[in-house]
Parts: sequence; C-alpha cells; structure tokens
Amino acid sequence: MAQSGYTLPVFACASAVAAWHFLQTGEALASVTLDLLEPPTPAAIPIEQVAPLPGGAVLAITRSQPGDNLDLTRHTPVWAVVSWGDDVRNPGEPSTEELLTITGGFGVGWQQATGQAAIYSYARRLLQHHLRPGRPLRVEIILPQGRELAERTSNAAFGVVEGLALLGTSGIAHPLSAPEQLEQFRQDLRQKAARPVVVLCIGENGLDLARAWGIPEDDLVKTGNWLGPLLVEASLLAVKNLILLGYHGKLLKLAGGIFHTHHHLADARLEILTACGLRTGLPLPVLQKLLTQPTVDAAMTYLQQVQPLKVRTLYEVILAQIQHRTRQYLQAHGGTALPLEVILFNRQRQVVAQTAGVKSYLAQWRGDALR
Repeated sequence: MAQSGYTLPVFACASAVAAWHFLQTGEALASVTLDLLEPPTPAAIPIEQVAPLPGGAVLAITRSQPGDNLDLTRHTPVWAVVSWGDDVRNPGEPSTEELLTITGGFGVGWQQATGQAAIYSYARRLLQHHLRPGRPLRVEIILPQGRELAERTSNAAFGVVEGLALLGTSGIAHPLSAPEQLEQFRQDLRQKAARPVVVLCIGENGLDLARAWGIPEDDLVKTGNWLGPLLVEASLLAVKNLILLGYHGKLLKLAGGIFHTHHHLADARLEILTACGLRTGLPLPVLQKLLTQPTVDAAMTYLQQVQPLKVRTLYEVILAQIQHRTRQYLQAHGGTALPLEVILFNRQRQVVAQTAGVKSYLAQWRGDALR
C-alpha cells in the first residue's frame, strides 16, 4: 500500500514554528505537531536542526518527506529564519506593521506576473494559523536546493521562476505516481469517455491552462505521468476525439517513445529534440548546439535566433512523431488507433504548436473564455 506524505508548505510551517518557539524560549524542539487544516488532522513533523543566528534571528530546518511519490523534493531541506520585526510605536498605539510578515528567500520562486514570492494561499493560511505573535514577527522561508530543483520542473511554464513554489491546497501529499492514483485517472476517463472530445491534461499545469481557456470540466482528464496506460484505456473505450494538452518539454518525450513521463524514469528530451531536428534538416553545428542546451526552452530560443524559419518545421516534426509513436504504442499494447490531436504550450503559456484538427477546438474554447 502506497504511503502518503506531506506537501512542502507543511515542512515550511513546521520549521517556522520550531524557530519561533526557540526565539521565545531558547528551547530546541525535536518535533512539531501541526494542524494541517486541509484536512483537519494533526501531523508530527521532525525538526532536524535549530540554531540562533547573529542579529537575534533563529534558523530551523526540516526535511521534505512526500511519501511514496516520485517527488523531486524528497529529502530536500526546508529552512525558516524567524526574527522579531521592528515595532516602532508609542505605548497604546496600534502596530505600524503587520504582526506576521512572510517572505520567500533563496530557492523560493517568485511569480513573474506579480513579482511576489510563490507562497500560495494554503501555505500562508497554515503559517498564519500556527504563528500568532503578540508583536511583529518576520518569517523567511528558504529552500537551499530550490533553484537547482526548479530547473527540473515546468514551473516556469506558469510564471514561477528562480525556485520552487510553496503550492498545494492540502497538507497531504498523495502518491500521485502510485498504481492507486492511476486507477483514479482511469475511472475519471471511463466516466467521460462518451463525451464528443476528451482532453488529457498533463499534470496540474495542463489542467490549469485548460480551465483558463474555459474548456468544460466534463471534457478534462488529468493524467499525471501515466500517459501510456491512459492512451490505451482511451483506445479500448473508443473515445471519439482525444486531445493531448501539455508543456512541450514534457510531451516531447512521446516523440521518442517514452510514455511514462516522470523524469525519475526517463529523461531524454534534448536527445529527442535533436533527433527531430535531424529529421527537420538542421545543420550539424546547430544540432550539436541544441544537444548542449540546459532546457528545451533554451534550445528553442537558440533555434529561433539562428534558424527562425525552421522552428515551425521542427514543431511539425515533433507533432507528427508524437502521433506516430502513439500509434505504435497502442498497437504494441493491445489498443487500436484513435483520433489523436496534440497541443503544445511553452513557459509563457503560449501555444507553440498544434495538430491541424485541433484548431477549431482552440478557437471555440478561447472564444468562450473571452465572452
């Protein structure tokens, strides 16, 4: 039986509570028990270290434990630096600043749209519930490995850069990569299989964008990284029209025959991109440069600079390869061919490529969203 763990905001809050406790009492706690709020249940979180810092602040450290998820934040340290704020006021006057100030430090991403730290509502609620100081208190969350880990995510596709987000609506990290979760996705697909069109959304990012376009919820099926089994399921259910919607750096893997897309299992994106570039007719020096880029987005930006007329052709090759390799996958796993369209978007939430059959759907969805 797969074991659940806790989301990143829980560990950030536990670190902050431990640091605040030391700030008040000088006592280093071995663990902190939190009310998760969502769901309303207690959770005991081990505290790895607590130490005073020069200037009167206190640092506390926990380590992320997401359960049986294939989660890149597993064991990553989560720091909180807590200090008393300036409380410049005369006796009897209200405080001149908020009692609790929450900021994101190194490794916590920031939102390009707002310039604010990527500390979302659940994380803030959790901190505000457990930290109720009588004088101004400052909490800075730090993820020492956050910038490095963020390079292996598609967070930037949704405007979160230079670190990880304290994201989530619950304190429980359900094992999204476990077989039990796949069965949930399958059940959702079975319930919606009779719809005129079914949109497979690759993870929360694809689902978020689909909802922003106004695609009806009854047409949406979240896949996580389980694309292969869900494509076979859709084939066996004789889905009338199927659309894959995902970040181009994720769906690119299908063009290389990788149908479980979690990076822990397989990650050959730049190699696949380069192979598609070879089919496109890109010269050898450009292919060599593509292969050395840090990300798919960086590779496409480079190509736009040196071979702008080839970008569209390259995407057309990628789309054709996704369709071709999907047909091969279905044939090899007992399925039959089904009408499959593909939409790829980039880090700026812009559609960069789509198969011909999806254009009418895009026009309809976007039109509905604007009305």
